[in-house]
Amino acid sequence: MNGMPEQSVLPVPEANVGGSYGHGLAVLKKYFLEVLLITLVVMVLSAPFGWAKALQDRSADWDSGVNVIIQMFALGFWLLILGPVRYGANYAMLKAVRGEKPEFMDIFVFQKNYLNVVLAHLLTSAIVAVGFVFLIVPGIIFACKLAFVPYLVTDRKMEATEAIRESWRMTTGHSGTIFLMGLLSVPVVIAGMLLLGIGIILAIMWISLAFAAIFAAVAAKDAPCME
Repeated sequence: MNGMPEQSVLPVPEANVGGSYGHGLAVLKKYFLEVLLITLVVMVLSAPFGWAKALQDRSADWDSGVNVIIQMFALGFWLLILGPVRYGANYAMLKAVRGEKPEFMDIFVFQKNYLNVVLAHLLTSAIVAVGFVFLIVPGIIFACKLAFVPYLVTDRKMEATEAIRESWRMTTGHSGTIFLMGLLSVPVVIAGMLLLGIGIILAIMWISLAFAAIFAAVAAKDAPCME
C-alpha cells in the first residue's frame, strides 16, 4: 500500500552468532545500495577525526597551544559529531534488519534525542575505557554488556543512564554471543582487507548489520517480558 513502510519477508533472526551474521548477509543483499551509501557517508565524516589524530601524532615538537587546539578539536568532533552520526547509522542498520528500507536521513535521527546520545556515547566509552585499564578483561565485558546502548537511545529514545541499565539487562545471557560476534568480525575485516582494501567496506556493512540483528533478535524475545 502507498505510504506504508516496506516490509521484509526475512524471518526474525536467531539470537546467536550464525543467525545474526546470516540475517545480516541477507539484509545486505536486500538493501545493498542503501547500506553502502550510509556506510560511505559515515566513513567520509570520520575523516576529519582521523586527520586530527594524525596531526596530533606529528605535533610533538609544535607549540603547546597548537597541540591543545588539535586535541580539543579531535575530542569535540568525536563526542559531538562522529559519535552521534555512528549512532544514527546503527539505527539505520536496525531499520534494515527489521525489514524497513533504510534511508540516508536516518543517520541524523540522533537529533531527536541528541543530548542523551552524546551522554550515552561519552559514558559508555568512559566505562569501557576504564574497564580496559583494569587488565583488559573488564573492558571486554563492559563492551559486550553495553553493546545495545546505541539502539536504545536512538530507537527507543531512552535517556543515557536508562539505556545503559537496559542494555546491561538485555545482554544478560547474550554477552558470550556478542563477544563471539566481535571475535568473528576480526577475520571478516581481514578478509575484506585482502580484497584490495575495497572489501573492508563490505566487511563493515556486514558486521554492522549483524550487530543490529542480534539486538533485534533479543528485543523481539524480550518484548513479552516488557508487557
